[in-house]
Amino acid sequence: MKIETKLAKFTKPLYLESGRLLEPWQIKYETYGELNENKDNVILITHALSGSHHAAGKYEGDRKPGWWDGLIGDGKAIDTKKYFVICTNVIGSCFGSTGPMSEIYPGSNERYRLKFPVITIKDMVKAQKILLDFLGIKKLKAVIGGSMGGMQALRLGIDFPGFAKYIIPIATTYQTRAYVIAINKAMIETIRADKDFKNGNYEVGAYLKGLAAARMIGYLNYISPSTFDKKFGREYVKTDGMFELFGRFQVESYLEYNGAMFPKWFDALSYIYLLKAISLFDVGRGFNSLEEAFSQIKDKMFLISFSGDTLFFPEEMRNIKKYMDKVGGRCQYYEIDSDYGHDSFLVEIDKFSNLISDILEGELDDRF
Repeated sequence: MKIETKLAKFTKPLYLESGRLLEPWQIKYETYGELNENKDNVILITHALSGSHHAAGKYEGDRKPGWWDGLIGDGKAIDTKKYFVICTNVIGSCFGSTGPMSEIYPGSNERYRLKFPVITIKDMVKAQKILLDFLGIKKLKAVIGGSMGGMQALRLGIDFPGFAKYIIPIATTYQTRAYVIAINKAMIETIRADKDFKNGNYEVGAYLKGLAAARMIGYLNYISPSTFDKKFGREYVKTDGMFELFGRFQVESYLEYNGAMFPKWFDALSYIYLLKAISLFDVGRGFNSLEEAFSQIKDKMFLISFSGDTLFFPEEMRNIKKYMDKVGGRCQYYEIDSDYGHDSFLVEIDKFSNLISDILEGELDDRF
């Protein structure tokens, strides 16, 4: 599989949904496979909250491959012998695209930090479309993404109807519910309460315990209660005393480890800005109704949810299907039997990879 990592820089302003703009700005992206002569074999992969442009394969020295390596590659469901796959790092993130820790002007000593504008899912998709236009890509074979990536897939279908043959949102929602907004708020305030956060003026590369704690909160919603029970039960760490105040159950040790690792590779301000973008997500904003928003989608849409998702519940995606049926849209809904939780779209790829392959091959088109 041919892998290339690139950086696209733009001097023309990116006008944001808030009314503010980014100028200049850039997007980091990764490509897999070969673009055909007609440029009609392109699949756009959109990443979730803590994801990046590195969706598949390995860089030299990597211990682990990209976050969707089980799905993308030669002979895999998203077959890079057939398709040219693009995954971008969204604006606001911390892996090379313009974000809150970027320099305000190239070569300057001043970073945006809290001066960075609030960005939305709509802004992320607008930036991706500008990149695709720059690359001369006039049509997508498909756009595929889970969680926040699924939000981007939905948004692309609404904002750029007819641009993608297939829209495949996975484990997502159409309008972030109060429950998730509350979770995001708890994570944001945990970061802000860290004395080393310094109102966003922390040292570059600083290790923030508040970000570690926020990530632990997040894990409570990425993995289902039943999975926690199966993986850990009430097992206690063997080296800890049962009646030590800070002695740990195995599940506590697991959360501590994953939380502690997170600030080593993710930025606190990017986490806050992306959580805000998720909380703000509402496909109906700017339209008179949700029906009007969904009526914009002209492409074939395949919704994939997981029965045990306790962050974006299956009923939320079933509601998308109802709206699409109401406006006469072409939409199919598939619910994968799983009790793992929200992160099933990252962990249980074997349960839906054949479905993705069938969609891309057109095997399900006759069901519309």
